[in-house]
Amino acid sequence: MRYAYLGPEGTFTEQALLQLPSASTPDARRVPCATVDAALAAVRSGSADAAVVPIENSAEGGVSATLDALATGDPLVVVGEMLVPITFVLAAPRGTALGEVRAVGTHSHAWAQVRGWMAKHLPQASYVPTLSTAAAAAGLAPDRAAAEPSPYDAAVCAPLAATVHGLEVLASDIGDDAGAVTRFVLVTRPGATPPATGADKTTVVLYQRADHPGGLLELLEQFAARGVNLTRLESRPTGEGMGRYCFSVDVAGHVADERVGEALMGLRRVCADVRFLGSYPRADRLPATVAAGTRDDDFVAAREWLRSVRG
Repeated sequence: MRYAYLGPEGTFTEQALLQLPSASTPDARRVPCATVDAALAAVRSGSADAAVVPIENSAEGGVSATLDALATGDPLVVVGEMLVPITFVLAAPRGTALGEVRAVGTHSHAWAQVRGWMAKHLPQASYVPTLSTAAAAAGLAPDRAAAEPSPYDAAVCAPLAATVHGLEVLASDIGDDAGAVTRFVLVTRPGATPPATGADKTTVVLYQRADHPGGLLELLEQFAARGVNLTRLESRPTGEGMGRYCFSVDVAGHVADERVGEALMGLRRVCADVRFLGSYPRADRLPATVAAGTRDDDFVAAREWLRSVRG
């Protein structure tokens, strides 16, 4: 298997990838990519069999680059997800003192999770955005620093990245939210959907026919009427003009579940387009709560009743 992932080496994405037993075998190839778009493009082109990319953070919500890349372009599907607890360190070249730090490089999502610590301990430090937390650490690696001076003095990154790039840890566990978690997804080209486990998620992107009062409610009613619980709902611009949005949605359940299948059929009737991004096992293994009247047998019985009424 050839796995693309948001690199460079030492990212939280690589930690998520290493949760897959097949990614740790001697013959597995792990290919770091500079961006989420590049990792998914590798799958679309066939140069990678699968990609692991971040999709949601417990502190900052959805990862826009991933949501937008999955909503457009050649179809891709999610076949699995991983959860990684996020622990940040402040790392710098050896010999750097905390008081000498005037600028800090990291990814925007990481910066959002350490702002409180920075305001307290390094109020004078400015923020320099980087493509990833590992890229921030790589920018301070001894070989890189010798070739090109970095615009920042320290990096907020994973402990693994600090070790990989030979940096000294100035402070550990600097996240403002000790329980922060990032969700990652395993993405492949369309194929067989993983079988239902009873603890699944389904991801879709919904496009309205036209913007009108009650438009979002019309979409949500398709889920509510069938007892389907939403676990994530985010609007994203379609790029077709100001005020034009699509909706990226995660729901509890599998496309093979009657209630989920019925909801998707309802959405297909009222939406301009429904992009199915896959049904896959939940990382937390929490089973869906199924209300009375929305079990598979209830839908089957209702169809049989209608068939008998129609003769």
